[in-house]
Amino acid sequence: MLLSNALIIFIAVSFLFYGSACLFTQQMVDEFNRYGLPQFRKIIGVLEIAGAAGLILGYFLPIIQLLAAGGLALLMLCGCILRIKIKDSVPQILPAFTFLVLNLFTLFLIIN
Repeated sequence: MLLSNALIIFIAVSFLFYGSACLFTQQMVDEFNRYGLPQFRKIIGVLEIAGAAGLILGYFLPIIQLLAAGGLALLMLCGCILRIKIKDSVPQILPAFTFLVLNLFTLFLIIN
């Protein structure tokens, strides 16, 4: 249980920071322009922050944690597909892939 709690907190904090960066930093404006998806930057930032909040709130309402982990995994799957589509290098794809795997593992832990 300690491992799953630490993993959930790590993922939540990571997505709080990344989601906030999507909303407030020029670097993320530039990244979303590079992806060809500038119109989705704010909604993705909000979804990442909501997912992080859902992971934490899930300690009190487990279904929310399940939905949050699933939603974040779906966002990271889409992120991996996009990065492959725009021909990013493996090191550029690796963070999204790592968080996809971490969220899928979290889903597995929540379900079991």
